[in-house]
This record gives sequence, structure tokens and C-alpha cells, in this order.
Amino acid sequence: MKQDVKDFMIQKVKEMMDSFSCCAEAKEAGQRWLDALGTEKEAEETKNLMAELEEDIMPIDNLIAFASSDAGAQVFGEEKAKEVAAHAQEIKTAGGKYCDCPACAAIEAIFDKKDALI
Repeated sequence: MKQDVKDFMIQKVKEMMDSFSCCAEAKEAGQRWLDALGTEKEAEETKNLMAELEEDIMPIDNLIAFASSDAGAQVFGEEKAKEVAAHAQEIKTAGGKYCDCPACAAIEAIFDKKDALI
């Protein structure tokens, strides 16, 4: 992995981990990746990180469906769920594929560099 890509990845992984919307599994995978940098485990942990992030990023259609559901109303509250669903629909209309919360935005930026990582 080239140093500029590695530096970008470090920044985005830290942004993801620091965001309120990052799940525990992604934080753990991010930390394992950071800890593995410069070691013989770097390539393995890069693959593990990518696999975890694939599981964790929220596709926009899933966000719309969740925010529009009873479960979404329970999580967000009824009014906020409507706002989230409307915002997600705006993202989709604009061509977005994923949720734009801080964690998902960082993951999407990482995915944009995926070919240079593995």
C-alpha cells in the first residue's frame, strides 16, 4: 500500500472510529487494523477491515426502509424517523448509494480507495 493511500486510510479509519454512528465491531476492526500497520499482519487486517466495513455500511435503500418502519420509529422517534427517511430519499435521488452519517461517509471514502488497499 502506498504511503499516501495509507495516510488517507488512517485518517478515514480514525474518523469512522470517532464518529457517534460507528458500531462497536467496526471500531474494533479499525483498531486492529491500526495496530497491525507496519507488521506482518497488516495485509490480513486490511482484508478483515474491508470485510467488516462491507457488513456495516448502510445502503441507502436499507436506511429508507428502516427509517420508514415501526422499528425505525422506535429507534429514532416518530418525527425523526420521518426526517431520516426523507433525507435518505434525497440522498438516493441525488445518486447516493449509502447513508451519509459520519461512519458511513468515512467507510464510503475508504471504499473509493479499495483497489489500492488490497
